[in-house]
Amino acid sequence: MDTAHSPWQPPLIWRAAQLLARVLVGLLARLEVTGDVPAHLRRGPLVLAANHISPFDPVVMAAACQTRGIAPRIMATAGLFRAPLIGFAMRRAGHIRVDRGTDAVHRALDAATTAVGGGSVILIYPEGRIGLDPGMWPERGKTGAARLALACAAPVVPVAQWGAHEVLPYRAPRGMLRGVARALWRRPVIRVHFGAPVDLREAAAAGPGVARRATDRIIDTLTDTLAPLRPDEPDRPRHVDPGRPSDTSRIHRRRSA
Repeated sequence: MDTAHSPWQPPLIWRAAQLLARVLVGLLARLEVTGDVPAHLRRGPLVLAANHISPFDPVVMAAACQTRGIAPRIMATAGLFRAPLIGFAMRRAGHIRVDRGTDAVHRALDAATTAVGGGSVILIYPEGRIGLDPGMWPERGKTGAARLALACAAPVVPVAQWGAHEVLPYRAPRGMLRGVARALWRRPVIRVHFGAPVDLREAAAAGPGVARRATDRIIDTLTDTLAPLRPDEPDRPRHVDPGRPSDTSRIHRRRSA
């Protein structure tokens, strides 16, 4: 057997964590998952590109992926890996540490490229942070997701989600108890939609700026995938988090079709 192309097998600890995430999300909110990933892509190689709106997003994505039979390896901030218990679980589950703002950040992309090349599904937030767009639309992305997909010739599936910001505030753990109590009482709807794979062929055409064009294409598609999830909140979200800062420096200007 050619082990070089054997798909990565998610550890039991990660499968169990996904089930726990589904229970936790079910307690705090009403999860609605729509769309799907083609069966032949669910075990990789595949890049899932999701918008990032809340510290609760990884839990939501773990639960949503579990409903679709997907166990992605998540590219997550190094802070989670330094936490005593969570860090141990993250390492055992095979997730990939991202040391933002350091010279070691490139190691995460190298590790993700190796993982995708070996048949894994990688979940990445192309914005590179919890977005601070005033309207909570996807902001201008970092090029890591695009470079990862292009380097491995892997398909990219946009995963839009909306509602996680009503569970945990931006500055969690500050205000976390209040947010959880409110969610238990109101049980907001969290919507997740797996979109159609992004076509990067035009963006990858010869010429300089390939990674930037591919990134913009991913963010455009992610924005289009998100729009139907928030039809009555086209400009600003109804739920206002007073602790959430606003940053207009990375507003994404959608390219015309």
